[in-house]
Amino acid sequence: MNKAVELVKLWGAYEEQYPEGCIEDFCRHQLSVSLKAEKQIAPEWQLVPDISGQLVILIRKIGKFHIMYSNKALEGTGLDQIEEFGILVIIFNKKNPIKSEVIYDNLLELSSGTNMLIRLKKKGLIAEYSDNEDKRVKRLKLTPKGEETLSKAKVLVLQVANMMVNSLSDDDKQLCIQMLSPINARFSDIYLKQKSKTFEQVYRENMGL
Repeated sequence: MNKAVELVKLWGAYEEQYPEGCIEDFCRHQLSVSLKAEKQIAPEWQLVPDISGQLVILIRKIGKFHIMYSNKALEGTGLDQIEEFGILVIIFNKKNPIKSEVIYDNLLELSSGTNMLIRLKKKGLIAEYSDNEDKRVKRLKLTPKGEETLSKAKVLVLQVANMMVNSLSDDDKQLCIQMLSPINARFSDIYLKQKSKTFEQVYRENMGL
């Protein structure tokens, strides 16, 4: 069968089932169908996650690979871990933010985030000062040494990112960003509000129960 004719037939079948679907939705649907056809059935004795679990596990494993390679790349820069790089980035981008803002924007616990800030201050990479309007509030800024360290580390961190997704085309990368960004946006807005709640409460809120 002519490929163009086959594509039209596939689109017609999709449009009949999903009349509100767009071209982008159709492409994602076809990709999903293709992946399902390739799926292998695991032995009955294995514990196999459902489709949601598979996706989250995949994201988590990629995140761990990223942390491992980033920490290796940062050796000798004055930074011990990728989270410290993230702290410098937030301070640089937000122009003298308060401590809690830096900690929570990096998804760190207050205690571990505070310890990282103390270490970075001892290394001479950041400095703190009192807010002009409220002396009780402490703000952070990069020192000249911190700015130099950030500039050098940025090159290495970008190399890690390029290395990890080198096998994907720019279109594939953009598609991944497009699909996952709504999840990031949603939880970025609510995770702090839910830190003190039980998982049952969090689950019901997020599932609309």
